[in-house]
Amino acid sequence: MTMETQAPVVIIGAGLAGLTVALHLADRQPVVVLAKRGLEEAATAWAQGGIVGVLGSDDSVESHVRDTQDAGAGLVDERTARFIAEHSAEAIEWLVAQGVPFSPDPSGPLGLHLTREGGHAVRRIAHAADATGKAIHDVLLAEVRRHPNIRLRERWMAVDLITSRHLRREEPPRCYGVYALDIEHGRVETLPAAAVVLATGGLGKVYRYTSNPDTATGDGIAMAWRAGCRVGNMEFIQFHPTCLYHPQERSFLITEALRGEGAHLKLPDGRRFMTDHDPRGELAPRDIVARAIDFEMKKHGLDHVWLDATHLGAEFLKEHFPTIYARCLRLGIDITRQPIPVVPAAHYACGGVVTDLDGRTDLPGLYAVGETSYTGLHGANRLASNSLLECVVLGRTVAAHIGAQDHEPLPVLPAWDESQVEDADEQVVIAHNWDELRLLMWNYVGIVRTTRRLERALHRIRLLRSEIDDYYANFRVTRDLLELRNLVDCAELIVRSALLRHESRGLHYSRDYPRTLPASFPTILVPPAARRANGAPVPG
Repeated sequence: MTMETQAPVVIIGAGLAGLTVALHLADRQPVVVLAKRGLEEAATAWAQGGIVGVLGSDDSVESHVRDTQDAGAGLVDERTARFIAEHSAEAIEWLVAQGVPFSPDPSGPLGLHLTREGGHAVRRIAHAADATGKAIHDVLLAEVRRHPNIRLRERWMAVDLITSRHLRREEPPRCYGVYALDIEHGRVETLPAAAVVLATGGLGKVYRYTSNPDTATGDGIAMAWRAGCRVGNMEFIQFHPTCLYHPQERSFLITEALRGEGAHLKLPDGRRFMTDHDPRGELAPRDIVARAIDFEMKKHGLDHVWLDATHLGAEFLKEHFPTIYARCLRLGIDITRQPIPVVPAAHYACGGVVTDLDGRTDLPGLYAVGETSYTGLHGANRLASNSLLECVVLGRTVAAHIGAQDHEPLPVLPAWDESQVEDADEQVVIAHNWDELRLLMWNYVGIVRTTRRLERALHRIRLLRSEIDDYYANFRVTRDLLELRNLVDCAELIVRSALLRHESRGLHYSRDYPRTLPASFPTILVPPAARRANGAPVPG
């Protein structure tokens, strides 16, 4: 079979994880990359801090694994953490070879300037000033656009995976492709695939306040769950402690690296408060810092707290944090002279679709990578800057595993059937349910939780699901409807997982179970009547 006649590998998502898989795979077989908005709108481009690399003479794999485990509060899979740490230098070297313009330091390892973030014992974060994600994404996107064997489809959104059940015949479960909505033309097409890779990112838009872009609606997690794949640790949602609090900028992240360089969190009277909550102060892991800010805001009736970096000096701030400096200045905040108003916001999902280190899910032919996946790396709380590293290291292993398979000819797949639906009569139902879902998740399933709130949330989510399912069954699909459908699936998975954890650990804090148990295990949810494939063990 020639490359021209091969079924392509379909990668859903155009962030760092998806582009890494595409670039490592495309020399061997055709690749199609789907982006439901513009190619530049992936969450990767929003990442400010950097990417971990065990590079310095004062660093080691053991130290990185230990820091990852400490942040993960006892739920990190050591094998996964070690594998990714061992391959971190290779990941940085590959990105440098692609032309990523990391901030230089002639005396640093690989000639790179390394910074430090909360939870890290040493400086090990390679960065491109304070816009690392954008620098990486721009370079890889340019490489992908140049590759003759990669087709890019902007404004295409996956609807659902095509599996054995769609063939209506008895055979082992498998993924054969994806139904995808061409948003511009409003039609759903059948895309056969030698393999499907879920690289759709996170689910931050399930919350009212988030640092995530509009693309973060949990699409990959929801589709995999509906197709019969397990999900793990969905209760652990990382709230970034410091999002800019401003009516014109509801999703702008103030990187943790600013605190790593010495910025102080303060109350309106100028008093620092972090050492009241943790001896590490502003360098404590994100979950501790977010809870501390949440506590102080509620205690003092505040809408936000202040992040003060003025003592670091104007020249230093402009050189190392130019994006933050420029964005805040446009809003009338001079960070060289004034503290920055900040508030916690939903930032990163530590759980996702259960995979092994090759990205394999429970469904043969289906892979997941990046924030969509659960590998056990992040445990109960992600260590800063481990996420970009995971995308590169496991993006390469996913490509290697797919490339090593003998891909058999695909069966004829059924076309999308919309003979029983019509155009929606009004969109207000979607808008109302979207707002209600995000608000109840923020109020009932936020930084601090109670069993009663979780139960109320689950009850309301199931009512919303009924309304959304009825709407989905009767009207033609749109991007807004598909995103709402996926978000309500993810919301239920988060709440169900939270109700199963009878302790407080990492990012999950319950007033009803404030103690941390001596031993704990991942929360793994199994879809009803799922016919699971062999070969994808639960991490940990």
